[in-house]
Amino acid sequence: MVTDATLVERVREAVGRVSDPELRRPLSELDMVRGIEAEGADVRVGIALTIVGCPAADRIESDVRRAAESVEGVGAVTIDVGVMTPAERKALTSRLRPVRGMPFGPESLTRVIAVTSGKGGVGKSTVTANLAVALAQRGLAVGLIDADVHGFSIPPLLGLAKDGEIAQPTRVDQLMLPPVAHGVKAISIGMFLQDDGTGSGARTGAVAWRGPMLHRTVQQFLTDVYFGDLDVLLLDMPPGTGDVAISVGQLLPHADVLVVTTPQAAASDVAVRSGLVARQTGQRVIGVVENMAAMTLPDGTVMDLFGSGGGAEVAAALSADGDHDVPVLASIPLSPALRASGDAGDPIVVAHPDDPAAAEVTRLAERIASQPRRLAGRLLPFAPAR
Repeated sequence: MVTDATLVERVREAVGRVSDPELRRPLSELDMVRGIEAEGADVRVGIALTIVGCPAADRIESDVRRAAESVEGVGAVTIDVGVMTPAERKALTSRLRPVRGMPFGPESLTRVIAVTSGKGGVGKSTVTANLAVALAQRGLAVGLIDADVHGFSIPPLLGLAKDGEIAQPTRVDQLMLPPVAHGVKAISIGMFLQDDGTGSGARTGAVAWRGPMLHRTVQQFLTDVYFGDLDVLLLDMPPGTGDVAISVGQLLPHADVLVVTTPQAAASDVAVRSGLVARQTGQRVIGVVENMAAMTLPDGTVMDLFGSGGGAEVAAALSADGDHDVPVLASIPLSPALRASGDAGDPIVVAHPDDPAAAEVTRLAERIASQPRRLAGRLLPFAPAR
């Protein structure tokens, strides 16, 4: 016979294993499980959300109910939802990040990859968004910072901007919890600007900032946004070699760099410059992605709308100017599905995984995930025996 005390402990254990969808940690570890009572087979479970209006409230309540109902011998389940006190939130944020500062410095084991291009219009953001999702599909913990402050486009590409609303980060005291889409935690300046009221999802208040404000914004994204433990952090960089590129070079000199270009000379010539500037700050160019490459038509003919060879030219130029060979990691063909998926906020690697463009992005993710991580300058979590 199952006693009330035994049932309570089994329910507490099951509920405690439920993961907060924003913090990606068990409720028991976050001290979000409150009193659990049993009267016969019926149980009452108390949980405390981080803030009033928590966007994950319905998901958490549903997951807790399902976990409690899964315990053998449980009958009716009642969920009491409360909110943490200010003192509890402060204790929580102190546990999540004991010391404020840059969590992605040289000692971090998170691989940081800045995705750059020499000019706009080469599909850099589309490549970055789909690469992030493809890496997450491989089971990696992935974060994405939309560092293209003037031309932010990551939220709609990930499906975080629908029905005229852009998903907002959740603020818990001094920490911001980024929205999650397709397993990717993403943050963008577009999440902090007002809707223009047209229902299109467009934002008012064009960002006309220069150096100091841009530097501070990137710095805040890196320090005040709680990504948790990440395997990979991607940065969608603005095109060119301006203020943000310099700031990221100063803040993340150990970052790897992925250069995106199209096959045409007009894009490839300037793409080389973005790689060279990254090298000046100590960053390492790990490869080139050629986007909008030749596509195969239904009748089998090949159409190279933007010419050919641009990716190879960028890789050759960066290899000749550096201390290691820079490979072409992917050549993504033109794809109507890639464009349509971006407009719909449904990444092609999810919506149409068999499309040639999606298949090439998936191969790109595999190549990046298999590359050895640079450990120079990093503090490893062990010490020599004495």
